[in-house]
Amino acid sequence: MQKPFAYALLLAAALGLAACDKPSEEKAQDAQQSQENAQESMNDARESMNDAAKESKEAVQERAEAAQEKIEESQDTTNNTAPQGGAPAPADPAQNTQKP
Repeated sequence: MQKPFAYALLLAAALGLAACDKPSEEKAQDAQQSQENAQESMNDARESMNDAAKESKEAVQERAEAAQEKIEESQDTTNNTAPQGGAPAPADPAQNTQKP
């Protein structure tokens, strides 16, 4: 009498565990969903990195343009303050002799 009872108990436990366990199809679907979510996250991260790189490139270009403008302004300022025609030539003392 103990054997049939033990078999019935084992059968009930096995059926109970099988009912609680997710089918393998659901596990595969969950894994697929997780993989898709991970791929979307990677794509979002890649887009964010590309946007940041573009912004960084634009900032570098703006700084380079500003530096070039400052260089040009300083050259214009230097050219505008330089004497026009240069300094006068020194007089030749031999030509300045007057005859009495």
